[in-house]
Amino acid sequence: MLVLVTYDVQTQTESGKRRLRKVAKKCEEYGVRVQNSVFECIVDTTQLRQLEIALEKIIDPNVDSLRYYRIGKKYDTKVRHVGAKPAIKVEDPLIF
Repeated sequence: MLVLVTYDVQTQTESGKRRLRKVAKKCEEYGVRVQNSVFECIVDTTQLRQLEIALEKIIDPNVDSLRYYRIGKKYDTKVRHVGAKPAIKVEDPLIF
């Protein structure tokens, strides 16, 4: 299923900046960054739960937030891209 993971991490302190880097790095293990704090992840239910647990260990829930949007398996017609960054298919291999 396609899951959109978004986060807002307070970066006014050094510990906040470290948390931000750790959250981004963990999200990169599961998906593709599509905007600064937004990742598209193709995961199954178990992988999603593992990601949720990992991220919730990193953030400070008093000042940071996470949002998970479950788009589902038939997401091709649910995601529309307009603008500068080219749209990518998260299931396709990335070639650099």
